[in-house]
Amino acid sequence: MRLLAEIDRHKGVNRTGKAVKREAVRAIILRGGEILLLYAKATGDYKFPGGGVFLGESHEEALSRELKEECGAELLQIHRPFGKVVEYAFPREPDFEVFRMTSYYYFCAIGAELGQQHLERYELDLGLEPHWTTIPEAIAANKEALGNGRAPNWTRRETTVLKLLWEALQRGSGVPGGAARGVQG
Repeated sequence: MRLLAEIDRHKGVNRTGKAVKREAVRAIILRGGEILLLYAKATGDYKFPGGGVFLGESHEEALSRELKEECGAELLQIHRPFGKVVEYAFPREPDFEVFRMTSYYYFCAIGAELGQQHLERYELDLGLEPHWTTIPEAIAANKEALGNGRAPNWTRRETTVLKLLWEALQRGSGVPGGAARGVQG
């Protein structure tokens, strides 16, 4: 999968040191001129639906589980990958030198209905809700959250991907045929 960006969450992080590694998957769901994102009422930013991949879980299984939990949505199809982002941060674990998070972004189609969410405590505290919005609106909200210091640590990554996705859509590249519909039903 193509590398979209590498991001240092902290200055001076040792990218090549002994790493704690985490993988995550993120869904890109387009419907006409809109995208389905999770809006955090507490911080005012948007993020892609998705999350960590459990040991032994495929990317498709993780996307299906995360979409059900965060949006109450049924994953119908993964069209194709958009790319990945690697983030580097200081680890919480004392025996490691770097925390390396790799997020994989996929164009997906979901069922027409958004059902009940099953959120984790921190997601409830953020007031995460699925919202159909435009990419420019999401970028503007994220820039404001980054500017006022309220943004969670993922907002820089998500804003980077939103900008790259918007550029690809404007060029008509990087988007699979049929993904513009995103939702079926």
